Parts: sequence; C-alpha cells; structure tokens
Amino acid sequence: MSGLPPLREVIRAHGLSASKALGQNFLFDGQLLDRIARVPGDLGDAEVLEIGPGPGGLTRALLAAGARVAAIERDRRCMAPLAELGEAYPDRLRVIEGDALAIDPLPLFEGRPHIVANLPYNVGTALLIGWLEADWPPWWRSLTLMFQKEVAERIVASPGSDAYGRLAVLAQWRSNPRIAMSVHRSAFTPPPKVMSAVAHIVPEEAPEGVSVRTIARLAAAAFGQRRKMLRQSLKGTPGALDALGRLGIDPTRRAETVSVAEFVSLARTLDQG
Repeated sequence: MSGLPPLREVIRAHGLSASKALGQNFLFDGQLLDRIARVPGDLGDAEVLEIGPGPGGLTRALLAAGARVAAIERDRRCMAPLAELGEAYPDRLRVIEGDALAIDPLPLFEGRPHIVANLPYNVGTALLIGWLEADWPPWWRSLTLMFQKEVAERIVASPGSDAYGRLAVLAQWRSNPRIAMSVHRSAFTPPPKVMSAVAHIVPEEAPEGVSVRTIARLAAAAFGQRRKMLRQSLKGTPGALDALGRLGIDPTRRAETVSVAEFVSLARTLDQG
C-alpha cells in the first residue's frame, strides 16, 4: 500500500499497545482487512466514515480501495501513525480527534458516506442505535461494522430466537442487515475473549405512517421486560394495549414472538391514533 511499512512495524515504532479502556483490539491481517473494505462494494472515490481507526489497519485497506476517508479517533497516541498514513495518500484522509459519540459527522461529507469500522466494543451498540434512529433516508449509504459476534447475531435475529430483541427490530424494520463474515478472535491483537463478526446494513424504504420514535419506544418497552407478556410490558405505553386488540395480537404473547412486521403495524396504529 503506497510503500508503507507493515502495520506491526508502525505500532512498534510508535510504542503503541491496544487500550482496554478504549475497547481497542488491533487487526494486522492485510487480506482480512481488504475483505472487510470490499463488503460495501466499489469504494472508488466514495466517501467513508471510519470510527476508531487506531493505528490505521482498516484505514489502509479503505484508502487502497480508493475511498476518501474521514476517521474519528479519540486516542491521541494514534495521531502520529495516522498522519503518516495521510501523507502516503495525499488529500484522501482526514483525521478528527475526539469522541465519536459527541461529534456530528454530517459536516464532514459532501454526500452520503459509507460507514466502515472495527468499532470499539464499549461504544459500538450505542453508535449503531444512533445511526439506525436517524432521519430516513439516512445520511449514510451503508454500515459495515465489526462487532462481538453475539451483537451481530442480535442484529439479524429472527423472532422466536434467544438473540431476537430490540436491536433486531431497529435494524430490520427499514433496512436489510446481514452478517458478511465471521472473524476469529485470534485475528486480533490482543485477542478478545469472544468471537467477532462483520455486519452489513443497507437502508431500505421506510414503511409509511410509522415514526422511528414510536417503534423505538415500543421495542424498548416490549423487550425491557422480555419474559413478561405484552399486556404487562406495554401497559405503560399509552394506547398500546388497545392497539393490540385492534390488530388481533394476543396480549399474552411475549415480545420475542412478535415479528418485525407486527411491531410496524402496532407502531402505525399508535401513530394514527
């Protein structure tokens, strides 16, 4: 990649080590990183947002694929190696130092970027929920995100499974998620205690007459007490029990048996009054 030294040498030269407090786990396998960068499709001259690039392993792959990358990194130790990477790819990499949870990324882009990231484990789910609850069509074109495998499985889970819950409803009611690949823990330095997976999410047309606020509120209430019947978990949501009756949804069911389509119908009924 533009004559760059191996990433391990870069890390050694800068005295870097993964920070547990920041949820960091570094990837060194160039072929694996190239595969992740190919998941969104052709990135030639495409805008990409990367969260938590660390020393720049995935960033290298994205730049090599032709992307124009804006990367948000809160670890000041990584600024120097990322600056060297920017010099190797002039005018293709911008690095913003700060907390991705506190930075508005929209002003960084001319159009709709892809988001591609090996997300820090400690903030990954919070970032995903924020992106899924965005106005629609969203400001992003697709999400290609590394998670703990159990989180990725929750995103694509089907009703009736143990993994099915709030995250599945938020991800599936107006987008198409899939697991693009699994990643063994041994691929990381240091190896995490759990396996990982790359989830790919593409936005679709939102169902008419449904607000994200309503469906998010329903999912949070229903799965906040997932072992209880709907009549119990939704009793604090105004109008929900009446809507269940109008739709013929048995209030003695539990949330994990309610399909995404049924949550959409329930939200629509509430929004229509």
